Amino acid sequence: MSNNSNKLMSSLGTGLGRKVLVFLLMFLLVAPMADASGHGDEEEGFDVKEIIFEHLGDGYGWEVPFAHVYRIPLPVIVRAEDGKWFCFSSGDLTEVVVTRDDATGKESKHLVPVVKTITRDGKDYRFVIAHVSSHKDKLVEIFEPTADQQKEISEALAADKENGEHPVVDGYVFVNGKYYREYRPFDISITKNVAALFIVVILVTAMVMSLVSYYRRRGLRAPRKGMGFFEMLVGFIYYDTIKATLGPATKRFAPYLLTAFFFILVMNLVGLIVIFPGGANLTGNIAVTLVLALCTFIITNVTGTKHYWKEIFWPDVPLFLKFPLPIMQVIEIFGIFTKPAALCVRLFANMMGGHIIVITLTLLIFIFAAFGAAVTGTATVVSVLFSIFMLLLDVLVSFIQAYVFTLLSAIFISMSQLHEEEHHAKEDKGNPELEAKDQEAIAEDKQRLENVAAEVDIK
Repeated sequence: MSNNSNKLMSSLGTGLGRKVLVFLLMFLLVAPMADASGHGDEEEGFDVKEIIFEHLGDGYGWEVPFAHVYRIPLPVIVRAEDGKWFCFSSGDLTEVVVTRDDATGKESKHLVPVVKTITRDGKDYRFVIAHVSSHKDKLVEIFEPTADQQKEISEALAADKENGEHPVVDGYVFVNGKYYREYRPFDISITKNVAALFIVVILVTAMVMSLVSYYRRRGLRAPRKGMGFFEMLVGFIYYDTIKATLGPATKRFAPYLLTAFFFILVMNLVGLIVIFPGGANLTGNIAVTLVLALCTFIITNVTGTKHYWKEIFWPDVPLFLKFPLPIMQVIEIFGIFTKPAALCVRLFANMMGGHIIVITLTLLIFIFAAFGAAVTGTATVVSVLFSIFMLLLDVLVSFIQAYVFTLLSAIFISMSQLHEEEHHAKEDKGNPELEAKDQEAIAEDKQRLENVAAEVDIK
């Protein structure tokens, strides 16, 4: 018994043991605060869905770590209805309001939208982040309604009493106790997701240029530690994934595929960090994954060979399957679009699901706060442990999803690079002449690797 106790204390005395213990104690100390905040949220209407999608969505400011009502301002760039451009800080669109409960003396802070007014050439331009609007959480320009528009608003409110006191009226936004006509301007603002994309681009570029600089300074000697791990990933993706799939076309498409892998990987990992510069849910945003899938779609079809298009419009199948009814042609054309769609949805759904699970586990602390301190403490420990497990699992998923996207993109591109002679060569399995060519290519690759190994002294 004493030996086990000594082992336990010695393990806690290590750096890792102390960190884990401090981490758990911090969350246990959160339990009383969770209990108090849980009662407050219960009074104000604790909307779990709203909180989840607020964290996962985009925004005109970046949340300050551990102070959710405050935002790091970002530049807002919009084109008004009359064509004039405006640029201002997103901090001008919100303000923190402190309310006090006279009965309990408790103060709570809320982030509320405010109207940003800009005067130019004697005309006032007003912008606001819409909440009660068909453009929810988007920036809109507002105008005073005319008499006819006010009549339209009144009729819409009278016909839509079931949706609450202030329902959404199409074409109008409810601000400061009144409906205004809204106009959704052309918006190229640097939102949280856009800023995160810039950060990811900088990180990936720095990683690549660091590896290039290392080889320029030290030749072909293998790097160590973090740089060695990065070099190992490059080699694994290039030789075992891209080259094994594309063969002779590797050099042509490897730059895009390597870029896609590391871009997705860094986006996934940065999204798991809860504080700035992390926290942006990039690959959980279907617009981002759609653009990535669109890049693969364009490269696949623009660089496709004649035989690739021949197999789509006149495939090697029995005649009755392609004429007079173009059954196979329709299936092949449909497949052109389903392949990138699968890339888009797979990456989006897996990463979005992981984020939702972690946020939901965290919110369980506040949901169970209404049941008392004991239940809250237990829920805190369970939620923290499961959240840590899910975050570690998400790290693995981040690598897997980046690899799967790259592998499938390489496969789709290789299918578009098939030539007529290669197509027939696959049908002639066991051909001595073709097998001899393969053996020659393998011998050349082996000799090249042996020469490189001799140069860097790693034989």
